[in-house]
Amino acid sequence: MESQVTQHEPEQAVRTRPRRRGRIRAGIVAALALVFVAAALGFVGFLSQLRMDELKPASKADGIVVLTGGSSRVADAVELLAAGYGKRLLISGVHPTNGVSDISRSVPDSQKLLDCCADLDRSAVNTRSNASQTRRWVHEQGFRSLIVVTSNYHMPRAIVEMSHAMPDIELIPFAVVSGKWRDAPWWTSGPAVRLLLSEYAKYVVAELRVHLADLGLELAPESGNNPDAATPSRRPAKTAAQ
Repeated sequence: MESQVTQHEPEQAVRTRPRRRGRIRAGIVAALALVFVAAALGFVGFLSQLRMDELKPASKADGIVVLTGGSSRVADAVELLAAGYGKRLLISGVHPTNGVSDISRSVPDSQKLLDCCADLDRSAVNTRSNASQTRRWVHEQGFRSLIVVTSNYHMPRAIVEMSHAMPDIELIPFAVVSGKWRDAPWWTSGPAVRLLLSEYAKYVVAELRVHLADLGLELAPESGNNPDAATPSRRPAKTAAQ
C-alpha cells in the first residue's frame, strides 16, 4: 500500500507543476497590465495639466522666476517684469560664464531693466535645485507670491518641486508655449512624443520622491539644500530709468 502511494506522488507533482506556472504567468501578466493601465491614466492626467496657449497670469506677484532651458522663456519672463507683474526677476540655471549682458542679447532693449531688477542664479543644475535656489531668493527678498515661468511640458514638474520647497509661497504658473506645439498636434511628432514621455517619467519620480519626503523618507537629499551653497547673485538696486 505504501509503495503505491509513493509511486503516485511524483506523477501528481508533475501534473500540478504546469498549473502553478500558469497561475504565476497569469499573475505577472495581470500585474503588468495594471501597471500599464495606471501609467496610461497617469499620462493622460499629466497631459491634462499642459497648456497649449499662453495666458497672462491672473494676478500680479511679488517676484518672478524663470527656469532656463527652453526657447523664449527668458524673453517672456522679462516681458512680464516690464509689464509690472513682479518687482524682481530671478533667472535660475544660468550658465556660470554668462552675465546679464549675454542674456540681454536675446532680449532686445532689456539691458536697463535687467540691470535694475534681475538676479542670476548660476548654481542650479536641475529642476530640484532650481526650486532650492529660488526658495533662498524668495525668502531673502521677503516675497510671499511668485510667478513661475517655464515651458508648458516642464510646468507640472516645476510646480511639484517649487511647492515642495516653498509650501508657504503662492505660486502662479505662466506656461511658455513654443511654436512647435501650436503648429501641429504633439502626437504627430516623434520628438514631441519622446519629450513628453521623458518628462512624464521625471514628473512621476518627482511626485514619488516628494510624497516620500512628506512621510519623512528623504531618499535622495538635495545637495542644493546645503546652507553653504552659492546664493543667487544680487545686483545693486537701480531705477529702470538709469
